Amino acid sequence: MGLLAPVERKSGWQLAEAAGDATPVRVQHFLSRAVWSADSVRDALRAYVAVNLAGPTGALVVDELDFAKRGPASVGVHRQYSRAAGRVENCQVGVFLAYVGGHGGVLIDRELYLPASWTDDPERCAAAGVPAERVAAGALSKPRLAEAMIARAVAAGVEAGWVAADATYGHDSDFRAFLSARRLPYVVEVPLTEAVSELEEDGRVDALVERAPASAWHRLAAGACAQGRHEYDWAWATLPGSCGLPAGFVRTLLARRSVERPAEVVYYLCFHSDAVAREEIVRTADARWAIESCFRAAKADCGLDHYQVRRWEGWYRHVTLAMLAHAFLVVTASTGAGAEAVRGGAPAGSRALSWR
Repeated sequence: MGLLAPVERKSGWQLAEAAGDATPVRVQHFLSRAVWSADSVRDALRAYVAVNLAGPTGALVVDELDFAKRGPASVGVHRQYSRAAGRVENCQVGVFLAYVGGHGGVLIDRELYLPASWTDDPERCAAAGVPAERVAAGALSKPRLAEAMIARAVAAGVEAGWVAADATYGHDSDFRAFLSARRLPYVVEVPLTEAVSELEEDGRVDALVERAPASAWHRLAAGACAQGRHEYDWAWATLPGSCGLPAGFVRTLLARRSVERPAEVVYYLCFHSDAVAREEIVRTADARWAIESCFRAAKADCGLDHYQVRRWEGWYRHVTLAMLAHAFLVVTASTGAGAEAVRGGAPAGSRALSWR
């Protein structure tokens, strides 16, 4: 109730006041010492979303969010790049998994990133309550944390047709291999220097897209980004070679070019059924931006970043409850109109790019 209350900050004192308590003692006890499992709540949240929002055209979207922290005691804090600040800052970084579908987007899983400065210091980890098994696992990269969350969602039966992620994850070939091995279709952003190894010619994605004919570009609208609905030019090509791919699957290259600033191009590598239409690929690429809306809403409405806890358990408890509060709002506001599936498409080519 406190996380959904109209208070300025969802800190311990203000949550206590919203609950009618004179002091934050009970709130602090609930987040730190009371016996309950944040992972069990996470599982219940995921099941709630699976029943109320999930469908075959939905996407599992991975992204990260940083939380500015000044002192060195908050678990996972490290001087690292902060997207929010646009520079290196003292901050924590959480890796999140969202479900994005026709009814909206919600956060369904979370992992706190622990840099080597923490995992190499067992005493520091013990003081912050980091479980011994997590310390023993070492400084897991963000793509590895994303894989664990996706695996949990799949094992729990969350219905989704796609996985989407930005270049932090798309650039990681092991992350792409993880998805394709499980036949999880994906649309992941990659840097312009990403190389397509199957091509004998210069296989960098920027070079490939630069050689695309004018007829390859198609103007389509995209509307999930923070700036609102915009039109972009999109080009889509089948990548050669099917060795090692599951039957009926192909890899494709997708590019999005700004209409107003044609030099601004975003590149994606994709893996999917060979019967998928261009519009569905574009819709999935656009869905990646919906997680930004999840972050903004969960912070503004549910206090996702308002916590004052420092220890491992407290971080997971506060963040999970804020995610649950946001999911409640999204499900409550849902109209019940599902996303419409798009079918069709062309088969893969052989050795050359087949622009469509």
